[in-house]
Amino acid sequence: MPGKRKRTKVTYNEGKMANAFNIAGKSESSTSSKKKMTTAARERKGQAPYRPEGNKTAPTAEVLEDRMPEPTRNKHNELVFEDYPEFRPNLTPQEVLARGSFGGTYFRPITSAVTGISYKSKEVLKEFPRTWIKTLAKRMVVSRDYDKTVNKYGVKCGGSLDMWEGSGWISDIDPYGWFQWYCRFYLGRRSTDDGRQIKRQMGVCGVKGRFRNQLIGKCARGGTTFDDERISPVIRQALQHWGYVVTQKDADKYVKLKGLPKLKRVTK
Repeated sequence: MPGKRKRTKVTYNEGKMANAFNIAGKSESSTSSKKKMTTAARERKGQAPYRPEGNKTAPTAEVLEDRMPEPTRNKHNELVFEDYPEFRPNLTPQEVLARGSFGGTYFRPITSAVTGISYKSKEVLKEFPRTWIKTLAKRMVVSRDYDKTVNKYGVKCGGSLDMWEGSGWISDIDPYGWFQWYCRFYLGRRSTDDGRQIKRQMGVCGVKGRFRNQLIGKCARGGTTFDDERISPVIRQALQHWGYVVTQKDADKYVKLKGLPKLKRVTK
C-alpha cells in the first residue's frame, strides 16, 4: 500500500526556491516592487474573476526524496504504477500532447496566482524528455491562444486557469495544474499531493468516473459503438486531458453492470 513506505519530505516551495536561488523562469527580480499581472487576470480580458470573493486557498505540497520507476503496461494497455495500482490511466503524457490537447496552450508562459512566479515555456519543458514534443508544432504545446482545431476532437474543452486557481485545485509545486503533476508523476517524482491528484483523476476517469461512465451510457443508449466520435466529443476531449480514452473492455463492463443496451460492435 502507498502509505506503508517511509518517505522523506523535501522542501519544494517554488516561490521560496526561486527567491533563494534566482531560478530561471521568473521574469522579474525578487527586488521588484511592481506586481506583475497574473495570467488568469490577463486572460479574463476585463471580465469578473471566476471567484469575485477571492481564490480559495491553494493546497501546499512537498516533493518526496523517493523516486519510482516509470509505469509499465498491462495486457489491457493500462499504465500500472507500482505504488498506486488503483491509478490506471491509459495515455502517457506524450500521447496526451501528441493527440492534440488543451487547445495547444498548456505549457504557455504563465504568471501564477498561486506562487506569484512567472514561468517560461522553455524552462518548464526542459525537465521532460525532448522526445515528448520534438515532432510537435509549437501551436500544439506553447500557444498563448486557445485553438480548438489543435484538439483531437476539434472542440473547446476545459476550464480556464482562472477557474482552476480560483477553485483551489492547483498546488504550489505544480502551478500549471493536474497535467503538469501527471507528467512529473509519470517520470517518477513523488509528492505529498499524489493522493489528492489521483483521486481527482479517478473521479473523472476511474471505474466510477462520472465523465467516463456518462460517455459510455450515451453510446449505449444511442445504439452505437464505444468509440463513435460523434457522441460527446467534449467529454472525449476532457477524458484525454486526464490521460484516458474509453476502451471496449471498460465500456462493456459498465454496460453490463448497469443493464444498458448492448453496444454496437466495432467493425474492422
